[in-house]
Amino acid sequence: MSELTMLGMPGVKEVRTPSRVGKTYFLRTFGCQMNEHDSERIAGLLESDGMLPVGDAGAADVVVLNTCTIRENADTRLYGYLGSLKRAKDENPNMRIVVGGCSAQKERDLIRERAGWVDVVFGTHNVHRVVDLLDHADEWGAITEIWNETVSVGDVPSGLPVHRESDHSAWVTITIGCNNSCTFCIVPIVRGREISRRPGDVIREVESLARSGVKEVTLLGQNVNSYGRDLDLNGRSPIFADLLRRVGEVEGIERIRYTSPHPKDFREDVAYAMAETPAVCEQIHFPLQSGSDRILAAMHRGYTAERFLAKLEMMRGIVPDLASSTDIIVGFPGETDEDFEGTLEVVEAARFDSAFMFQFSPRPGTPAATMDGQVPADVVQERFDRLVELQNRITLENNELRVGRVEEVMVEGPSKRDPEVATTRSRGNRIVHVPGRFDAGNTFHAEIRRAAPHYLEGVVTTPSAS
Repeated sequence: MSELTMLGMPGVKEVRTPSRVGKTYFLRTFGCQMNEHDSERIAGLLESDGMLPVGDAGAADVVVLNTCTIRENADTRLYGYLGSLKRAKDENPNMRIVVGGCSAQKERDLIRERAGWVDVVFGTHNVHRVVDLLDHADEWGAITEIWNETVSVGDVPSGLPVHRESDHSAWVTITIGCNNSCTFCIVPIVRGREISRRPGDVIREVESLARSGVKEVTLLGQNVNSYGRDLDLNGRSPIFADLLRRVGEVEGIERIRYTSPHPKDFREDVAYAMAETPAVCEQIHFPLQSGSDRILAAMHRGYTAERFLAKLEMMRGIVPDLASSTDIIVGFPGETDEDFEGTLEVVEAARFDSAFMFQFSPRPGTPAATMDGQVPADVVQERFDRLVELQNRITLENNELRVGRVEEVMVEGPSKRDPEVATTRSRGNRIVHVPGRFDAGNTFHAEIRRAAPHYLEGVVTTPSAS
């Protein structure tokens, strides 16, 4: 076993004093909420080692790219960005360039081949070793790799220092990996099998966040509905509904969100936990992917369009005023005009408040990448444009129904366009712009006066509640 491999072994702990006091780092994140949360940990570890953040990669002693591989353009952006860093590296040979995350896990050899000036590459389960790897890069002056091919619940990063951009909201990972086999998705390949954190660990982290002033937490997992199936606590497995209720009991936590559930696994008990736990927001992200049963089967999604709509209706019947968002892929291999029309019909019936819409991107290593019937790009674009137009209309219509209502909102900060206007977010996850200056994290009620396609405008009706 090499020394570098040992760095990735679970249970290897060491006490260290900060060794990079006064040095600077630049961190760029590509991808999803999981990557964003990993980046918070990376930043926390670097700052614990004495480093300071800077906004210019060219001026940094260490540049970290935390990568995504869900879509093809993410890889393209990564290599383009690495290319732009080569000149800075040539001018400052002491600069260290670090690549982590999903692309690093999947393409370690390709990164070495295409960007030999990268100093450190690390896999998705080795966030906690980033400082050790930098130490070895300083010593060896070459690309350093560590990989955990198999991980267990004890390997899930917990208790790491974190640098958050927000003082009032935080991500909390409850599972990593995924046991599903969606044919378009690379996540199970790069993040591995699903592993749940023990509920006590999750609750202790939430309690610690609450003591530090956090008021809103978002529970993260590739499929939160299957949380706890791999755990055995006194003869029973914890379930996600139980976890929601327990997090809702933590003093100081005013809002709880979660992402993402899987439609095939969503059960009534979670909807009841949402309705009966005051801190849990009336909002669900419910990924549809396609409205065609034939395409859903080819995707291995495990439900039909009818079943999807039935579950959404069930949730709306249990959770009053439930807001919904979704994911949709356009142009999956074999998608016909009829299949796409089915997607439009489901979107019209579902009346989502918002949607993340994507053109199919073949990911090497996934079954969908080599399927017959790849849809021509111009056809995909035409369908995509029609879907976007439909969803934008529905979003605006839904927003217009909010006008005249009073919403509880939480301040995120000043508007980017006008410092005299606060950007707030409703419990339904809608952006509400409110005139005035307020501290981030404060909550109050606002009457909605105007609806726009992607936000609302309101005025304060009650003073700040917190």
